[in-house]
Amino acid sequence: MKKTMRLERWLPVALVAGILAVWEWQVSAGRMSALFFPAPSTIAATFARLLTTCVLPANIVATLSRVFVGLALGAIPGLILGLAMGSSSRLRAVFDPLIAALHPLPKIAVLPLIMIIFGIGETSKVVVVAIACFFPMLISTAAGVRQIHPIYFEVAENYGGRLLQVFTRVVLPGSLPLVLSGLRLALNTALLLAIAVELVSAREGLGSMIWFAWETLRTEELYATLATTAALGISFNIVVQYLTAKLVPWQVEREG
Repeated sequence: MKKTMRLERWLPVALVAGILAVWEWQVSAGRMSALFFPAPSTIAATFARLLTTCVLPANIVATLSRVFVGLALGAIPGLILGLAMGSSSRLRAVFDPLIAALHPLPKIAVLPLIMIIFGIGETSKVVVVAIACFFPMLISTAAGVRQIHPIYFEVAENYGGRLLQVFTRVVLPGSLPLVLSGLRLALNTALLLAIAVELVSAREGLGSMIWFAWETLRTEELYATLATTAALGISFNIVVQYLTAKLVPWQVEREG
């Protein structure tokens, strides 16, 4: 059993390593265009150069600042409203039609309107990210509260549980798995929207690096920036998995 689990963990690494090895061989043999598909060794060297010259770290910081500020401004209200909507059928009746109408709108499409309202500076970029984080956290949290079995509330009431005690002992623990799933979705959406906004209207950030690399046909920098973005996404997921293991251990044990 342990050997099988170790094999499953190392299999993706071996697969990626095999793809990179074939890619390197194909480029060195002249069977793939080095302009459009630079060799992995070239991409790695470019990544090291961008890292040591502090170009990449500065742009990562710019992107992450938009991600985390937007996450705080969007996910926290989404969490609060989601808990309220999950607990109240009246609130769901009021807000569900509005959410159903606004959630499908492409968030990058409302950027011009946001820029008219908040200007072309940093505020408009953060607001778009916040709006994108709001909906996944809201929907996941409300679903997490609603999936709690009514018997838990009945037991709490029978034992004389007060409103605050029911909230802290039943609602929060019961909804936490889906809340963390919403956090994962919100983080990934925040990263996606931050880079999308930077492609359109930013002078710094990973999105602006991608756009500049495309304009100047520096494909090795393009691939290095995309790989950095992928690494950030993986890091976000690892953090959420760690939080899940610490805060919802029974969920991890059940999945295992």
